[in-house]
Amino acid sequence: MNRTSSRRIGLTSLAVVVIASGVAACGSSASTTGSSGPAAQGTYTVWDPYPQFDASSAWARLLDHCGTQAGVKIKRTAFDTSDLTNKTLLAAQQGNSPDVLIVDNPVVSTLADAGVLTTTEENKVDTSQVAPNLLAAGQSGGKTYGTPIGANTLALYYNKKVLKAAGVDPATVKDWTSLTAALAKVKAAGKKGITFSAIGTEEGSFQFLPWFWGSGAQLTDLSSAQAVSAVTLWRDWLKSGYAPNSVINNTQTTSWQEFATGQYAFAENGTWQLANAKKAGFDFGILPVPAVNGGTAPAPTGGEFVTVPVQSDKGRYATTDKLVTCLTSPQNLLATDTTLSYIAPTKAVQEQQVAASADLTPWVQAVAAAKGRTSDNLGTKYPKISEQLWGAVQAALTGSKSPKDALDAAQAAVGK
Repeated sequence: MNRTSSRRIGLTSLAVVVIASGVAACGSSASTTGSSGPAAQGTYTVWDPYPQFDASSAWARLLDHCGTQAGVKIKRTAFDTSDLTNKTLLAAQQGNSPDVLIVDNPVVSTLADAGVLTTTEENKVDTSQVAPNLLAAGQSGGKTYGTPIGANTLALYYNKKVLKAAGVDPATVKDWTSLTAALAKVKAAGKKGITFSAIGTEEGSFQFLPWFWGSGAQLTDLSSAQAVSAVTLWRDWLKSGYAPNSVINNTQTTSWQEFATGQYAFAENGTWQLANAKKAGFDFGILPVPAVNGGTAPAPTGGEFVTVPVQSDKGRYATTDKLVTCLTSPQNLLATDTTLSYIAPTKAVQEQQVAASADLTPWVQAVAAAKGRTSDNLGTKYPKISEQLWGAVQAALTGSKSPKDALDAAQAAVGK
């Protein structure tokens, strides 16, 4: 899995491990070093999942700048995502939590449920300008536990040359029927239809969710008729040769590599592939994933939340609030989200992004319709649901079960 997708997507199995094993930690890949003990007076600790950014990076300089504005020094430690969650749980047990924690959004509910995080009501972080659908990924039990630093999601990349040769106008692709018709024309023209990731991991669930939600299905009922229609769509694409059998084992990286050959009409992939698309050597476009009867399907949000862990000294929260406010201010979000290939969580900054780069327009549209995987108050229930969902998709695509039987079994397993 590439760095971006592994950091933002591979979380279901992680959450299961975290819940089951508590504080079992892996080796750190921190980009800066330092004690994990309590922060010294005048020094505030920040933990983040960006080990690719060293002390000379724009990100590290922004942290230092925000510390200077708040009148404190910043001690930063960067971990790989899986390490970060386990280290955070361990630190909370030991009373050594960082002052600011930047964590992948599906993990927020796990940490909140474990009592690790403060609410925005407690820490006074202002979330009033954040898009509600993005903020929902950090909400649990009616409370908000942080603010998003940015978001990414999924859409359909398309190869303009392949579609033109097949006589397909991308503007006509508005729903499942028109998309499937386009795939049929592409196949008839001797090219390949669509590639995506249906692997039996969180990546597979992540890529399937736009079709699942786009059918009108809800994660609280995996066996609904709408859910069956979504799995049937993918199953029929494989049976008709519109999608390759390789999708069963594809990660988002290998799926992208297939699209980069120039032989495919469409690829479902994320914001993070935009730079690679520009290097692919062919003209491309981007469409939001269509819902069954038209409109934009809700796609899952990726990206991190800036959170404030519980501190024994509540007097620290006032300064922490200043740090979080600085990190998520409009002027800093624009630069940070550009660096991270994110769409900003506020409308004002999104408008600045589109003004600077018009090719972000379809991504802003996709993010506006996006949905947190733990939204609908699923919280820590999501990992089990997701595991059953990707298993059902795998069973249907391999032909071991019908879509209905696969989803009936998945729902029965979730209910146990």
